[in-house]
Amino acid sequence: MTTTDTATLLAAYDDQMRGAPPTPPAGVTYQQDGPLLRIVGQFRGFVSGPRDLGVEGDALDELIARQKDFFAARGQALEWKTRSHDTPPDLTERLRAAGFAPEERETVLVGRAAGMAVKEPGLPDGVTVRRVTADADMHRIAAMESAVWGQDWSALADDLIGRVATAPDDIAVYLAEADGEVVSAAWLVFRPGTEFASLWGGSTLTAWRGRGVYRALVALRAALAASRGVAFLHVDASDDSAPVLRRLGMHAITTTTPYVWTPSAG
Repeated sequence: MTTTDTATLLAAYDDQMRGAPPTPPAGVTYQQDGPLLRIVGQFRGFVSGPRDLGVEGDALDELIARQKDFFAARGQALEWKTRSHDTPPDLTERLRAAGFAPEERETVLVGRAAGMAVKEPGLPDGVTVRRVTADADMHRIAAMESAVWGQDWSALADDLIGRVATAPDDIAVYLAEADGEVVSAAWLVFRPGTEFASLWGGSTLTAWRGRGVYRALVALRAALAASRGVAFLHVDASDDSAPVLRRLGMHAITTTTPYVWTPSAG
């Protein structure tokens, strides 16, 4: 891919993927504070902004402080999503100075859905994949994610259940099973009004990694996106996933790092 192509994908991402999805999950609300989108009602607060915030210096420090004060009053942590090409360039320095700590950096990848779609992706023997909507399956997925990451991911079930209940056409959740055990799961989130859909999840139990389950889930979601006329797939990828996704046809356009503040650390 040429530099021009990458710039085109980045421009499309900045133009179409920075604002709020049109339909918030149940219990979630969107607020605007100056240039920032603030999302309220998830397990922790979330803010994101345009490529150029348009504020600097003391005004930026005041904007950061307002977000902390808002979520501190709710007793919640706060995630500020940053991208490496954002301005002002000292945003992350000011977030650190305000008590925010960076989590793991991820690579923002974009690919063309049609080129990534495979009609019959290969699966290991004994593994089946099905699209799910039942609450019980969402809790099984959350339990699998908790086992993979060694953390309590129970809130994920509530998030997925809320998304399916609020806008069932905007999300497709897939579950991979072997002998009744959830071995992997992934979901596709559509972005109505844009050319994009996003890949989420994709975590796989250790014993089943490297056997094609992850690739099959990507292909299934790409095929669904292409069938609905989606041009681009987007994912914020970990260092483990990014090489696989590049081989499947995605391209790195920038990086993203969440900066997190908690009331106890403020």
